[in-house]
Amino acid sequence: MSLLLAAKGFALGISMILPIGSQNAMMLNQAINRNHHIAAATLFALSDILLIIVGVTGGSLLLAGSAMMFNLLTWGGIIFLCTYASLSVKSAFKQAEQNGRQTAVKKPLKIVLLTCLLVTFLNPHVYIDMIMIIGSVGGQYQGSSRIYFMLGVMSASIVWFYTLAVGAAKLSKQLRRKNIKRAVDIIVAVIMFSIAWSLFSAWLAY
Repeated sequence: MSLLLAAKGFALGISMILPIGSQNAMMLNQAINRNHHIAAATLFALSDILLIIVGVTGGSLLLAGSAMMFNLLTWGGIIFLCTYASLSVKSAFKQAEQNGRQTAVKKPLKIVLLTCLLVTFLNPHVYIDMIMIIGSVGGQYQGSSRIYFMLGVMSASIVWFYTLAVGAAKLSKQLRRKNIKRAVDIIVAVIMFSIAWSLFSAWLAY
């Protein structure tokens, strides 16, 4: 029974994380550039674990009733995502001018970690997925059953982010070719702008 609950948690966690989002887009970029990608994966996984605990232990009820929190997260997320998307567009145009073999400029660890935190905690979709949806499902269980469910969801985040970090880093030589890297930057920009637009649409409908 405990393994079944953990498997259910893992399946739900993967279904929440797998769709390409702001965390995955940034994780892919860091891994391709081999720029503190393991540290980024660790911080993303730890952030998800924190949000999962908050959600399953009742945080979903508090978040659902706070209009001010919704507004702050939405506009903070829109501004940050548009900024990040603009930088990706700028990087894509630079790729057109630079030699594909040129070494990418690497960001300091503290900048990478700060950006990871912003990508995570300024994205309302993370709260909807990790706190409200997972929290509402996990809240149905009690005692050890709830713990096994949470462990399953947490393991999904850990497995996904480390797999993405290590896999993209191993393929970085191929992924950093001029045309491919430019395409990745454009895709990241489209994803970020799309999420920002969806946040704005949700704010209009709120």
